[in-house]
Amino acid sequence: MDTMTLEQRKKIHPHKYSLWIAMGSITMMFIGFTSAYIVKRSQANWLAFELPHIFWISTAVILTSSLTIHLALKQFKERNMQRYKQLITLTAVLGVVFAACQWIGFSQLKSAGLPLNGPVSASFIYVIVGVHMLHVLGGVVALLVMFGRAYRTRVRTYSPVPIEVAATYWHFVDVLWIYLLIFLSIAR
Repeated sequence: MDTMTLEQRKKIHPHKYSLWIAMGSITMMFIGFTSAYIVKRSQANWLAFELPHIFWISTAVILTSSLTIHLALKQFKERNMQRYKQLITLTAVLGVVFAACQWIGFSQLKSAGLPLNGPVSASFIYVIVGVHMLHVLGGVVALLVMFGRAYRTRVRTYSPVPIEVAATYWHFVDVLWIYLLIFLSIAR
């Protein structure tokens, strides 16, 4: 029985495995987006422009949220539920702030004469950043589920798997955003 238990512990949890498959698929999608961007950029009608400054501010927000979810996971594992609740709440709020910053960036692009249906270079920015923002909002939904679980009065289990999955995904969208921002800054 002990050998069987040890072998089961070595296996990856099905939720974690599914997450890794999803992250691989999302990565492939963004590789496709950035590859198309590179191909289209070589066309004569490509319009280069500066990204809104708020995209850099949103980077600081998402980096901070990555730290807060890391600390939240640590507090959960230490069974410090009060601190965990504070940190998971802060992470969710920072996720919403990140999405709001992205939305403001879209507004700034539009105000600069670069609407979604404008130059193809602007359209790429809207699509790439917009799809990433949707993935962040999906992460915010997961964080809100964690938030709800943290504040319910009856706790059934203290399994760290859900928060580990949420934290892994959150770090993934963080790293993905940094890649996209650097790519879009360099590949103008």
